[in-house]
Amino acid sequence: MTSATTFVSVHDRQRPGVRAAVRSIQTLTLLLLLLIGVGPLYWMVKGAVSPPTELTTRPLALWPDRPLLDNFATAYTDLSVGHYLMNTFLVVGGSWAVQLFISATAGFALSVLRPRFGRVVYGAILATMFVPYTVNMVSLFMTVIDVPFLHLNLGDTYWAIWLPAGTNAFTVLLAKQFFDGLPRELFDAARVDGVSTRQLLTKIVLPMSRPVLAVISLLAVMHSWKDFIWPLVALTDPEKQPISVALAQLAGQAPQDQLIAAMVMAVAPPILVFAVCQKYIVAGLGFTGVKG
Repeated sequence: MTSATTFVSVHDRQRPGVRAAVRSIQTLTLLLLLLIGVGPLYWMVKGAVSPPTELTTRPLALWPDRPLLDNFATAYTDLSVGHYLMNTFLVVGGSWAVQLFISATAGFALSVLRPRFGRVVYGAILATMFVPYTVNMVSLFMTVIDVPFLHLNLGDTYWAIWLPAGTNAFTVLLAKQFFDGLPRELFDAARVDGVSTRQLLTKIVLPMSRPVLAVISLLAVMHSWKDFIWPLVALTDPEKQPISVALAQLAGQAPQDQLIAAMVMAVAPPILVFAVCQKYIVAGLGFTGVKG
């Protein structure tokens, strides 16, 4: 009898031929996934250290005959990659802080405090998930250049990137779902002991919510790092633009090998973040119920 979670029954798995076939399929699948995931990264590194002549004459070579490791240093200085990376760190750091603050406090208010019109607010937040990102861009730009009531022009400032990053309905949903799973008896006991709302958030809820905070942080960092359209619209000053926008501007004038080297340096930080924090990220995805 076939199990609900497998195509091969336990009895069939005992047969040597079936067991060998299953292992072969699993091995081939793993190799295919590695090829799809690691292959483009390897090809990009290979292109970064390849001389321009080899990029055109031997584009399918597995590795260049004379790798140019100096391309990274040259791209870092001549193409001002270091400056653009610093701009990117500023953009990502501010966006991460704003999004984490808004998601945690909004999820806490909707899940723990439960205001009278909380369901209406929650429904309005979820409704924004059905509006395409590009549709909001015009209204968002008009809001940024003339902030309602304050009449401030945030154009060409990092605040034009940081503040809209907090309006992410999906991370608010993640935070609320996680907070819903926390024991309410703990909140009631804290209220009886005289704990204030701020202390309830900072001393009880947030220390218990590290897994979901790790997931929200990853989503915020990845989205902000790879975002291209909105930084291009909001930051017209080339000196303030992040690496994602700068690479598009450099594509028509920089040597190809140096440009690919700049791309490698641009994708390295988020890959390192995921590699270091993957244990917390996987645990957080399990707690929040998000499936791959």
